[in-house]
Amino acid sequence: MPRTTSKNNQAGATPAPAPDPKGGEEKPEAVEAEVIEPDEVAEDAVEADADDEAAERARVEDAIKAGEAAADEDFKSEADGLRAERDELAKKLAGVSDEIDAAKAEAAAATDRLSRLQADWDNYRRRMDRERAIERERACEGLVKDLLPAIDDLERAIAHASAAEENEVAKQLVDGVTAVHAKVVSVLEKQGAEVIDPAGDPFDPQDHQAVGRVEDAEAYDETVRDVYQKGYRLGGKVVRPAMVTVTYGGPKRPVESKEDEAKPEADAEAK
Repeated sequence: MPRTTSKNNQAGATPAPAPDPKGGEEKPEAVEAEVIEPDEVAEDAVEADADDEAAERARVEDAIKAGEAAADEDFKSEADGLRAERDELAKKLAGVSDEIDAAKAEAAAATDRLSRLQADWDNYRRRMDRERAIERERACEGLVKDLLPAIDDLERAIAHASAAEENEVAKQLVDGVTAVHAKVVSVLEKQGAEVIDPAGDPFDPQDHQAVGRVEDAEAYDETVRDVYQKGYRLGGKVVRPAMVTVTYGGPKRPVESKEDEAKPEADAEAK
């Protein structure tokens, strides 16, 4: 700090003598005058300015620290708020995720139940279709069996009338009976019945019933010679086998290859 002096102590001045309490005058003492150099004054001013600058810097630094502390506090407070909001949203998201997972599981279970129900329905429908087809075939089978004797009688009447002497009345009778026979057979065919008339075909014990054997060296062995009574098939099932005679004594029938067996089927599909 700069040095200060009293108004009475001016540079180079002699102080006044102090009064003597006894009334006498004291002899003045010699006082050395303090002389202040100009360089010392400049140094004091520089020191004062430096102190002021240091104080100002300290105040600025304190203000900066206070601002940083306040900003840091605000940042922490905002960060805490954001963390709390984040945690709340995470909880909500976890709850929504659980609901989504539950909904997905329920949807998968419903889809599985629907698939099973559809499969059960398809199986039920196929089973009912088979049962209806079987019932229909059974009903037709009963009808066919009931009509077969009448059809046999018509066929025998036609054969007997055809063998008699020809006359106009017999011819008309044969034509009429033949027409009735054709109508009855057509009704059965519409119901799925198939006539088995195997004359000249290889003997098949599943479709034919042999009632006699005929020796014939010119025909293949095991060939149907005569058909005494036609057979009928309904829905792949033989309702009545055909009553036939079978030849013997002739050459063996050549074995058909698989290509020959498949050819008729291919021709039928092409048609």
